Amino acid sequence: MPETKLRFLGSQIRAARKRNHLTQQKLADKTGLAIKTVQETEKGKKNATYDTLSRLIECLGISADTLFPTKTPISDEKLQNLIRKVQSCNAKNQEILLNTINFLADQLLSEQEKNDSD
Repeated sequence: MPETKLRFLGSQIRAARKRNHLTQQKLADKTGLAIKTVQETEKGKKNATYDTLSRLIECLGISADTLFPTKTPISDEKLQNLIRKVQSCNAKNQEILLNTINFLADQLLSEQEKNDSD
């Protein structure tokens, strides 16, 4: 699996774990996985097996669609392009952009979580 997709998968697992108020150790204990497996999967360093993903999905109460959406995660190239644009702004405008992006991201994630729980 490409590194970008592994990182995306890991970030989704981490977010679900945190929503469930679990530490990595508690998630490992509940799933019967090694703590190292949980850590490496969340970091996108490990290509998880079907068994590992199945245990995580069941324990975290998420669907496979959460980990494998039909939309692809944003590419590193697009992120780098956005970073270059922000860096080309003066300090005041950088702060405005970062605050705006953070606000929008928080709103969208909150809405997404609300829709996912329905």
